[in-house]
Order: sequence, then C-alpha cells, then structure tokens
Amino acid sequence: MNQSYTVDDDCLIIRLQEELDHHFTEQIRDNIDDIIINKRIRYIIIDFKEQSFMDSSGIGFIMGRYKKIAPYHGRIFVVNLGRNLERIFRISGLYTITSVKDSVEKALCEVRGGKQ
Repeated sequence: MNQSYTVDDDCLIIRLQEELDHHFTEQIRDNIDDIIINKRIRYIIIDFKEQSFMDSSGIGFIMGRYKKIAPYHGRIFVVNLGRNLERIFRISGLYTITSVKDSVEKALCEVRGGKQ
C-alpha cells in the first residue's frame, strides 16, 4: 500500500496510488478514519490523477468519510476525475456530496477562503 496522505491544518489530502476498489478500501479505511478523528479533519481532498476506476466500495468509502465530516460542516473535494470516474460520480450521485476542482491547489484555495 503506497499512499500519499498529507494533513494541512484541518484538511486531509489523499493522493490515490491504487484503484478505489473493495480490496483497497478495506486497507485504508481505518487509517483514514484515525487521521480524521485525531487531526480533527473537516475537509478531504481526494486526488484521482493516477486512477480511472472505482467500484461500489469506493463509492461507499467516499460516502462514509462524508458522514464523518458532515456534522462539522466539512466538505469533500475531488480532483483530476477522468471521464470514467465522472460517469461513476454522476450515476452514483456522489456529485451531491462532493465538489469537483481542477487541482489540489484550487481545492485548498477554496478551503482557505480564497487565500493562498
């Protein structure tokens, strides 16, 4: 499991190195949840730059993390969605709980209220 996690104040940036499928979500779920709780994360940015596939477990993973941060007025941002992932997000309804940005930097800019 070669993942890149970065915490920037109350924001967790996840750069996925593997497809967000059943096997992988099982590996990272507890680790991500620990980070959310211990670092008081309100914002999550998921970078899909290296990915083109996600199954229903990936959808559930995103929904589960949203439920953890929503009570604190948190948000999930997704960046670098390819065509296949855009379709999955549209069909699954994930666009209703996520915000799409062009880059991690633009998502961070919105999190910080437009200040960089």
